[in-house]
Amino acid sequence: MAALTYMVTRPNMLFAAVLTCVIIVLQLVDIFRFVNQTNRKLTRFLESVKYSDFISGFTSDNKLGKSFKDLNIAFNEVLEAFRRARSEKEEQGQYLNTVVQQVRTGILSFDIEGNVQLINANAKRFMNVTNIKNIRELISINPKLYHALNSVEPGKSELYKGANDLYLTVQATEMRIRGMDVKLITLQNIQPELQKQELEAWQNLTRVLRHEIMNSITPISSLTSTLREILDHEMEKKGVNYELKEEGADDLREGLATIENRSKGLIKFIDAYREYTSLPKPKFATVRLMDLIEHVANLMRTELKKTHVKFRHSCSSEYLTIQADVELIEQVLINLLKNAIEAMAETEDPQLELVGRYDETSVLIEVIDNGPGIIKEALEHIFVPFYTTKRTGSGIGLSLSRQIMQMHNGSLNVESEPDVKTIFTLRF
Repeated sequence: MAALTYMVTRPNMLFAAVLTCVIIVLQLVDIFRFVNQTNRKLTRFLESVKYSDFISGFTSDNKLGKSFKDLNIAFNEVLEAFRRARSEKEEQGQYLNTVVQQVRTGILSFDIEGNVQLINANAKRFMNVTNIKNIRELISINPKLYHALNSVEPGKSELYKGANDLYLTVQATEMRIRGMDVKLITLQNIQPELQKQELEAWQNLTRVLRHEIMNSITPISSLTSTLREILDHEMEKKGVNYELKEEGADDLREGLATIENRSKGLIKFIDAYREYTSLPKPKFATVRLMDLIEHVANLMRTELKKTHVKFRHSCSSEYLTIQADVELIEQVLINLLKNAIEAMAETEDPQLELVGRYDETSVLIEVIDNGPGIIKEALEHIFVPFYTTKRTGSGIGLSLSRQIMQMHNGSLNVESEPDVKTIFTLRF
């Protein structure tokens, strides 16, 4: 263009100026085509990325120069990388979907409007639906389940009882996906586990019942037969009366005394069973933990004076309270303290503690002793009704105590290291 300007000012260079002008026009056209081709390729590439169209590619030509060839190759490599990433994502999504559909747990997720984002086959089975698009459809199908799904708080669980003895634990968590709040629900069928536990409980109970009843019935049956033989062989007829020899009379008295003792033992056992199965319903009230511990300590003072046990009681805060039936909880604590005192009868330096405290999630009451403890094999059975390691025990105290705690929506657990420390923990 500088040459053209120079030539225009020179009359004798007019032809050269026209030729230079043609060359300039051709260059401008070539530049336009070059820029236009570049823009089209960039537009195609960006649209391919935008619409996830990774099938088409770019010809590795060099009509527009080596740089264009390199650009085409780079575009193709980027699209191939996107293609692999999408393929891997689809495979992973398919894999996760297969896992979700195959797990025995029901999985359901829905947004704040109730629109179902994900649901697997087990969730449909538990909900008794073949297809569902919005969780609100359950209102007309199963309002009780809808309420359970909608009301369960994140991080917590609820128990849902459906038809045909279906028991589900409903757990929830919340997350944010693409700026949208989503609630993820898991439905776990615990019916088989409950049935298994119920069967084991009945087996343990019938085993203990059989053992206790047979222990009483067998000697009674045997002694009855023996006493009949005594009457048949030891009695002599004298006139219209019968006379029993002194030795036979002694045997008869001893046998009847044995029958009486075994019968009383059986009655005592049945009374313990009746006590276990007819607990009164708790009358809940707000109880200050420090007052409860002080009262139990006062109740045990007389019993402790008869022993050489060093007893201490404490509460970490005077503001701790629990919702409980005072009489029932006192019964549990007194039973645990008496058990500990009896267990430490032969301990050299017996020490017993009653402690109330808070552990960030629950209020705890602990009964701690340094007695002989409980061996590992017995730990698994001490809460089974009528199981006992004491010679004169009924085996009802600990199982009754755990039942009382369960009625308070709490728990009773034990940790023991023989000859070191045993801790019974009431958790509210």
